Amino acid sequence: MTANATTAPTDPQPADSWAAGRPGRTHLLLAYLRPHWPAMLLGLLLGLLANAAGLATPLVTKWVLDTLGAGGSLSRPVTVLFALVVVGAGISLWQWVLMGGVAERVVLDARSGVIRRYFAARIDQLTRRPGGELVTRATSDPGLLHEASGSLVGLINGAVALVGTLVLMGTLDLVLLATTLVAVVVVAVLMGLLLPSIGRAQEAAQESVGRLGGILEGSLRAIRTVKASRAEQRQAGLIIRHAQDSARHGVHAARRAATVWTISWTGLQLAVIVILGFGAARAERGLIEVSTLIAFLLYAFQLMGPISELTQNMTAMQAGIAAAGRLREIEAIAVEPGSRPTGQPTPVPAGPLGPVGSESGDVVLTFQDVTARYAPGAPPAVRGIDLAIPRRGHTAIVGPSGAGKTTLFSLLLRFLEPERGRLLLYGRPYPEHTPVEIRGRLAYVEQEAPVVPGTVGDNLRFTHPDASDEELWAALRAVDLHDRVGSLDLGLDAPLSATTVSGGERQRIALARAVLRTPDVLLLDEATAQVDGLTEAVIGRCVRQRATVGAVVTIAHRLSTVLDADQIVVMDRGRIRAVGDHATLLRTDELYRDLVASLRISTAESPPDPESGGPSGSGTLLVPLDRLPQE
Repeated sequence: MTANATTAPTDPQPADSWAAGRPGRTHLLLAYLRPHWPAMLLGLLLGLLANAAGLATPLVTKWVLDTLGAGGSLSRPVTVLFALVVVGAGISLWQWVLMGGVAERVVLDARSGVIRRYFAARIDQLTRRPGGELVTRATSDPGLLHEASGSLVGLINGAVALVGTLVLMGTLDLVLLATTLVAVVVVAVLMGLLLPSIGRAQEAAQESVGRLGGILEGSLRAIRTVKASRAEQRQAGLIIRHAQDSARHGVHAARRAATVWTISWTGLQLAVIVILGFGAARAERGLIEVSTLIAFLLYAFQLMGPISELTQNMTAMQAGIAAAGRLREIEAIAVEPGSRPTGQPTPVPAGPLGPVGSESGDVVLTFQDVTARYAPGAPPAVRGIDLAIPRRGHTAIVGPSGAGKTTLFSLLLRFLEPERGRLLLYGRPYPEHTPVEIRGRLAYVEQEAPVVPGTVGDNLRFTHPDASDEELWAALRAVDLHDRVGSLDLGLDAPLSATTVSGGERQRIALARAVLRTPDVLLLDEATAQVDGLTEAVIGRCVRQRATVGAVVTIAHRLSTVLDADQIVVMDRGRIRAVGDHATLLRTDELYRDLVASLRISTAESPPDPESGGPSGSGTLLVPLDRLPQE
């Protein structure tokens, strides 16, 4: 196969400070952690046990020194000291493994929730954001929850260890404790002032990454146009500016984090120096024992652990809160009626496709005074649409670009909900069906006919995963592609990608997928707009065959595909201008007549061509209908 040549999310909440309002957003992070509270509770218990072993170590060390000074046996205190170290290490290892698993499950749950929300969301909600930004929300943002998932346990462990250390230091010497508390308070105040800016910088960096992803995804999708326009350097520079913006915010966050760490470590080291000097003077005067001073210094060194843990976990929590806020924006996207973004399977319509009632007569789809717009305050895309689509036959929709043709398909597929009026399927209003039930009776072929990753068979089975190979070959025969696929070494198992199929082959594969199991209604969105004459003829033949057993609705760029349509709907400026067959519309509708004349279509009413003696305009259609000037 040859290569082809050519939601509304809620507004983000403003970043606020940890001290003044940050807890208001902490509940967003806690919502992601809540399902894992049993494992987190066990992790907290293990952390407290490890802290207890660590807190006991300096006291046992003092016991060793006192026993040594008294000339007693060291076997018992040294054994206890060894046991504390081994048991503490084992408990810490258990906790790290446990919390690592919790972190991965939190990230997985967040990603799964975002992905399910995307596929349950209304089309208009997703198209308001660039695709690259949506990808970032599902990949990069949940990753920030990895470290933040253990931050709550770490904060509690660190706080308990800090308080426990200070209490045990107080049992050794209150004067030295007062000196230590001064250093701890100074460090805490400075950390409280600096930490909020880390969260704001992290959030700004993620926003920049999202914008970068959106522009990069769009540029790569249009890479042929970018290169043909010699815009590689210009487009790369635009994307790199967003990368630089993200890096600038990241560097700002790194600087603030480094400042916090430096303050905490330096403050504690200075406190240890002061304690050492002041304690040595007190020991020299006999106010405290040397073993007490050594134990106190060990606790002073141990203070670095809880304070470092608090600093690290508060920094991670800032990043996690920022990420949780962005993820909650996605979870606020409106979903389609009947969708289940929680992971439960959506029920599929049971039984064979067919009428659900007899009250509709020979009509499968009905528009009744339908008006719709794509956004509040935007002008209506269509207005006052009244249209009946017969249960069998070919209905073609034509008109200039922007006339509202694709909007009718969006309404039929329930990608868009009407603002006024209603749609009926076999006489029953659309709200009485779920989107899945409606789409189960329709088959849709997009204009660009994208292929999905996988094999030829995967693409054909995309709508009906349980289809047999015999059904696939029958669908391929219907679009004259069975010989081409049969010539491949792997046949239906041949890998397929967008770079290995031409535009015409993509259209045929998409059409074969649509007609795999005869749907009630086949929707073709400009299926012949960019294909060769052979593919156009195949599509035309398939349309005629399907119109004998069901409804076919086409949006046409080329009028050659609709000359034999049972009814042609002419649209202009969001309204239906006229409905009829080709001959009737040529006589009665000026816009249709002008379009036909502009395309030089041969008709019985055309005057003779002075050069050939035949009808004027005989030949192949080359000009897309929606590129013609409006009336």
